[in-house]
Order: sequence, then C-alpha cells, then structure tokens
Amino acid sequence: MTKIALGDHSLDLNELHALSLSGSRVALTSEVCTRVQASRDVVAAAVARGATMYGINTGFGKLAGVRIPDYQLLQLQRNLLLSHATGVGAPLRQEQSRLAFALRIHNLALGYSGVRKELLEQAVALFNADLIPVIPSQGSVGASGDLAPLAHMALPLIGLGEVHDGSAVIDGSAALQRVGRVPLDLIEKEGLALINGTQIMTAIGLLALYAGNLLAKTADIACALTVEALRGSERPFQARVHEVRPHEGQRKTAQNLRLLLAGSEVMASHALCNRVQDAYSLRCAPQVHGASKDGLRYALAVLLTEANSVTDNPLVFPDGDVVSGGNFHGQPVSQALDFAGIAISTIANISERRIEQLVNPDISGLPPFLAKNPGLESGFMIPQVVAASLASENKSLAHPASVDTIPTSANREDHVSMGVTAARHAERIVANTAKVLGIELLCACQGLDLGEQLPPGAGVAAAYRAVRARVRGLDGDRFMAPDLRDAEALVLDGSLVAAVEAAVGVLAM
Repeated sequence: MTKIALGDHSLDLNELHALSLSGSRVALTSEVCTRVQASRDVVAAAVARGATMYGINTGFGKLAGVRIPDYQLLQLQRNLLLSHATGVGAPLRQEQSRLAFALRIHNLALGYSGVRKELLEQAVALFNADLIPVIPSQGSVGASGDLAPLAHMALPLIGLGEVHDGSAVIDGSAALQRVGRVPLDLIEKEGLALINGTQIMTAIGLLALYAGNLLAKTADIACALTVEALRGSERPFQARVHEVRPHEGQRKTAQNLRLLLAGSEVMASHALCNRVQDAYSLRCAPQVHGASKDGLRYALAVLLTEANSVTDNPLVFPDGDVVSGGNFHGQPVSQALDFAGIAISTIANISERRIEQLVNPDISGLPPFLAKNPGLESGFMIPQVVAASLASENKSLAHPASVDTIPTSANREDHVSMGVTAARHAERIVANTAKVLGIELLCACQGLDLGEQLPPGAGVAAAYRAVRARVRGLDGDRFMAPDLRDAEALVLDGSLVAAVEAAVGVLAM
C-alpha cells in the first residue's frame, strides 16, 4: 500500500478516508523532519533564555500564572497527559481513532508545535503497525482542543493507556514492544502539543460527511425508484425549471433524476395522464435534496480546512515567536457539523414521506402496504413505522450542539464549542438516515414489482438489480429485519451508488 506523506501537503477527502482504513500507512519526508526540528529549536532556545511560555513552563488553564521550575518541566508534560486522560463512554470506532491519530501526526508535522521528530516517529511506528489508541468517545467540550480524548490517544507514546490490536486491546507498553520501541520521556511543550487540537471532532465529522455524500446520491436514486413505482411525473425535473432558480445542489439533483429516469417506459406510459402535480416529496426532491447537498458541501469545505490546519497552542513560529492563541477552539467544526446533521436529517425526513406515499393505498394506487395479500399480510406497514421513528429521532439529534456552551477551568475557558457532541450527533444521524433510505429502496422496488412491469429508466433498472441481488421481493410476510440490515449495508458500503454509476455515469454532488 502506498504511504501517505503527512505534513507536506493538504490532504483531500479520499486520502483522509484512506487513512481511516486498516492497513493504511503514513510517512514523514525529510523536509517535514527538518521543519519540525527547526520548530523544536525555537522552543529549546526560549526555554534556555528563561522566557515564560504558557504550558511550557507554566501551569494550564486557570493555573497559567503558576511558573514551573526548570527541573520539573518534564514532569509537567507527563502529568498533563495523566491528569487529562479522563474520558468516559464507549470507545470510538477504530476507523475514527485511526483517522484522528493520523490527523494529530499531520497537525504536528506542519511544524508549528515545537515537538521533536522522535515524538512523531513514535506515533508513526504505532500507526503503521495498526496499533491504534483506544479513545473514549465522551469527555470533550471542544474548546482547548479535544483534551480528554486526545490525552488517551497520547498515552501509548509514553507506554501507558490502551491500544487496539485487531479485535483485541493491549496496553501501551506492550504495543511499543511490538514495534521495537521504548516509552518516550516527554520534554517541554510535547504533552501540551499532543492534546491541544480538534482532531477527534474532525475525524468523526469527516467520516460522517464521507458517508453523507453517499447518502445524498442514494437519496436521488431512491427518489427515482419511487417516482417510477408511483408513476410520478418527470416534468418537475426539467433543466429549465432549475435554471431559473440556480442553486447548485438543486440543479445537480434535477440533473441526476433526469439521468436516472432516462429511457423509462414507465414515464412514457402515463405522459398524458390527468395527474396534475405529485406530492412535494417527489416534485420538490431537487429543491430539498439540493439544499442538503449544499449544506454538506459547506461542511466538507470547513472540515477539510480544519484537517490541514494547525490547531495547537501556543504556536511556534520560525521567527522565534511563541504565541498563545485560540486555534484549538472547535466552533468552526461544531457549527459546520450541526449544519451537516440538519442537512442529512432532512434527507431522512423526505425519504420517510416517500415511503408513506408508497405504502398508503389512498395515494399510491398500489396494494395496501405493498402486500401481495393485504389483510392476511401486513407487508411494509411496520418498516414505514421504523422509518418514521428514525426520522423523528434525527430531529432531536439535529438540535445544534454549537449553540450550547458551559464554562470550564474556573471560568478561564468560558466559551466552548461542544464540537465532539456535534460530530457524534451527525454520525448517528447518518446511521439513521442510511436505514431510512434502505427502507425506501425496498419499498420502491416492491412497488415496481407490483406495477405494470414496464422497463424503468436505465439508472432505476441498475438500482433495482442491485437491491434484488441482496434482498428478494416480498411474496408474503417474513422476518424482515435482516432485509433492512442488508439494504442499509447496500447504502453504506457504496455498492448501490457504484452499480448505478457503472450504468449511467457519475452522479453529481
């Protein structure tokens, strides 16, 4: 596998996603190591001349006014990790921890943190052996960085904490032995540099947005299937409709729907019917899906900037200045992920309404609840209830975390971002929405099975084949929970989108 160089270029979304995968590898170029050493030399010189610098020879937070004697500076950095590693809750998923670990290395490798290259080499050795720190998911307020979870990430570098070793968990000392290394003794600034940053919220958020892009394309596919199953109209998707209101996401969604429905004999069969207008969940899909795409695009731009930024404090500049600032504050990420959560929950909302259109015989013209023998069989009655439950849960999760704040550290850190909370909410909204879209896919395919059996558009046909390759049609009531899981997997593993794009070309985002 190709190694991804950290610290020498801006990482894009595909590289960031690759870094989350088991087996990914990273490297430090000689230029990066030179830059890191130069930054370290600035800190060493400042310490030697007796300069007072936050977190280097002072206490932390409210204790910033306490000057630490030189002989205790190394103990100060070790104490910082030990005292801050107080996270709680279930561990992050390994792919989240892996990406966060890579982001922290990348951040320090940019050369504004005053750490030794040996510290980065220690982290690289663990990462490249797939020995990824165990990081609790709760305990950050997203202000002076993700302090508690990042402290857990840092402990294995000094032989403490816990590390994922495949499906097992081993202690940090054993992990270092595995790669032939010994625990590091941290020197001035290094403990603080390891825990001041937004890498936890950024890693969780980036992976949620990566999945969110899949969901946005899947929503267009599911909508096209539903339009065909309900014998809806393609007229609202005409390009001229969207040229006079040219929001980017709206135009691209309409473009996708035209592509997916192209060549449909179902559309042609009722082109002259007397139905004037479809329900909003069909007719307004470009406007609704499009707004969600625009929101996701904004959030992704923010998080890509964050992933490639220096979020340490204090910052060490090449001219010898050591400046205390606030780049660790997670507000940009928190707000963006709140917006992403709202955007993705909107996709679930409109999908659930299309499911209702499919299962309600007063609207659909199809058998009640898409059952072959309604009454004796309940068909998709309860999957619609499940979708409603998930969409409603999303509405609670979409309440913005970034508008909350609570003072910490004796009111020194008096405004916080709640960025990890926003990220975790977005992650859960993504998971719920994938389930809802999976249910719509199953219902729409069942609707096609119960319809006139005319050939649908090429994109819809490809989607139908992909669904039916995983889940057979409903011939009578059966245990459907596995079907819902398979449909969700079809959404999240990207295979549905891949199958459709192989047939009609890349869908626009």
